[in-house]
Amino acid sequence: MLTRIAELALRRTRLLLVLGAVAVVLMGALGVGAFGKLLSGGFDDPDAPSARAQHTIEEKFGGETDLVLLVRASDGSALDSPAVEARGRSLTEGLKRDSTVANVISYWDTGNRALTSHDGKKALVLAHVRGDENERADLAAALIDEYGGVRNGVDVQAGGLSAVSNDVTTQVGKDLVVAEAIAVPLTLILLVLAFGSIVAALLPLVIGMFAIMGTFAELFVIGSVTDVSVFAVNLTTALGLGLGIDYALLLVSRFREQLATGADVDQALRRTVQTAGRTIVFSAATVVAALAALLIFPPFFLRSFAYAGIGVVIISALSSLFVVPPLLAALGDRVNKGRMPWAARVQRGDTPFWGKLAALVMRRPALTALPVLALMLLAASPLLSVTFGTPDERVLPESAGSRQVATQLREDFPADDNNAVQIVALNGSTGAGFQKYARELSRLDGVERVATSTGSYSDGRPGPSAPAAEALGRDDAQRLVVTTGFETKSDKAQDLVKDIRALAPPAATEVLVGGQDARLVDSKHAIGVRLPIAAGLIGITTFALLFLFTGSVVQPLRALLLNAISLTASVGVMVWIFEDGHLAGWLGFTPQPLDTSMTVLFFCVAFGLSMDYEVFVTSRMKELHDAGADRETVVTQGLARTGRIVTVAAGLLSVSFFAFGTSEISFLMMFGIGSGLAVVIDAILVRGVLVPAVMRILGRHAWYAPRGLRRLHDRVGLTEGEPTEAVRESVPVA
Repeated sequence: MLTRIAELALRRTRLLLVLGAVAVVLMGALGVGAFGKLLSGGFDDPDAPSARAQHTIEEKFGGETDLVLLVRASDGSALDSPAVEARGRSLTEGLKRDSTVANVISYWDTGNRALTSHDGKKALVLAHVRGDENERADLAAALIDEYGGVRNGVDVQAGGLSAVSNDVTTQVGKDLVVAEAIAVPLTLILLVLAFGSIVAALLPLVIGMFAIMGTFAELFVIGSVTDVSVFAVNLTTALGLGLGIDYALLLVSRFREQLATGADVDQALRRTVQTAGRTIVFSAATVVAALAALLIFPPFFLRSFAYAGIGVVIISALSSLFVVPPLLAALGDRVNKGRMPWAARVQRGDTPFWGKLAALVMRRPALTALPVLALMLLAASPLLSVTFGTPDERVLPESAGSRQVATQLREDFPADDNNAVQIVALNGSTGAGFQKYARELSRLDGVERVATSTGSYSDGRPGPSAPAAEALGRDDAQRLVVTTGFETKSDKAQDLVKDIRALAPPAATEVLVGGQDARLVDSKHAIGVRLPIAAGLIGITTFALLFLFTGSVVQPLRALLLNAISLTASVGVMVWIFEDGHLAGWLGFTPQPLDTSMTVLFFCVAFGLSMDYEVFVTSRMKELHDAGADRETVVTQGLARTGRIVTVAAGLLSVSFFAFGTSEISFLMMFGIGSGLAVVIDAILVRGVLVPAVMRILGRHAWYAPRGLRRLHDRVGLTEGEPTEAVRESVPVA
């Protein structure tokens, strides 16, 4: 197959380049529309009880409050000042007439003092924005523009989930521009330094942009038929630029290496596609296997990254195999045009430093590997105290308006019903059983008040009716609002949700528990129960692919073990930084539990990328092993010949990820820094030290496979053909 691709590139060079140009134009035309198809949110399990509760409240009660407008005088005047009262009443009346909102509750309508701050200088107007998740984001932006801001000396700030979602979406767009403005120029500089030739450096960058445009086109198509998260754009740009460049880098480097041995252009291209092309096929397959595991999780936030990630990997691989070879065929020796002064040094086929390091490690495996293992275990130790959560307003910078409103709600108002536990009883009865259930709810530890259509309850006793209590009851359903004294998303708040669900409901009544804390409980459960399945799928598919690649059962096990160590260390560092709060002041974020979905995403992406470099290195070691090299030469020369490529590839990919460390959204910052760090750890410590140490310890068993599996590999394994004479003559025979 790979030989046919090489022959096609040589015989139909111009046709392939024209088709590639047409594909770029078509993908660009489609990709422009992708941003209009992408949605915010998507962190919850749509089939969870909390999601059903939210949908029922939306359908039967007009929806939960998700837009909070905080009204105050700019000069600090009291609420009864004419300007504040006029603005408050105008705002309330305008919202009630607006068909895009429902359940408008205002201090100026109800006179409820719970809607005013402790100092009496701020008041709230609450509403629910209609529509699905994507429509609510757009509608909330329009409402904030229409009703927010300072007018006539009165300031109106927007908060609530819709405002937070709007602020996050807006900030993501800004962060993407900044990240690309950093990543693309740095990538080009690093490519020129690595290749010593401007022409050679531009080829991988072309493929990176090709992969990004192709994936945007894919997201447009998928976003037209199912929910896709707006955050998938970030992974698309980082992975597209990184992997597209990695694969093209591998091909261009191998082509130049073949030319340097005296091969003509045709011979060099055939050998390049046979060897580097095989590596790309297996590398892409291992990354796809890791990202495909995201498809088993219910939140469309995670599935979106599978769509984007799998698409960008496949497009990167295909464009590398079908666009780079004809480009190389057309350029030939001109691939080295625009030579830099250091070109001769970087055009070498090997890097002595990595070969010498491997030789040193193999002579003293314990002495060199144990300190690295100890360092990784130390880095992993914060995992012992890790906690998980879901995104809220704290992922935004403190300057964001929706976050400022959330802070004031916590600090300046007597009770924040927006964070209450929402319960729906799917039975319209308000008889003795319903009232008993409400009293028992009010006795639970941490519950301050239970509001129902028949009144409120505290400590098991009835109290006065809440304002707008009639909105809590219907003939076919009852809504109970449970206000608690616990901090939202705290362990105690989550335990309270579990206690509520354990409480016996009224007879013949199904009870659904919702609200932010319930959504967190359900999200963690939905991801937690599927994690073992995802890990098992990744392990099995990776083992199978690496067996087909190497013909050994030991190499896949070695790779899985070392990657697990590397990932554990990387996640531990993320806990130390983003949950424990080290570097928070320098990076500018608020420490909080790791986002559950983003941590799963980080694991799958980092695992896939570590396997990417595993295949790069193992490919050369396998080639040397099959050529008859002795065990030490297999490792030292394998690393010497891939060390520079892996280092450059890791540097380029980490730049793409570290650029997202500039994000103002803390979980994107965590993902960017964590992924970049994982790539660096894997490329330097694992490939440079742990791989040669383990290979030395394994000795002659490193390439072992039972006889039956060896025969299976001979039949179905993808090989690159017989090694060339140049390879045979360059290695000592074992």
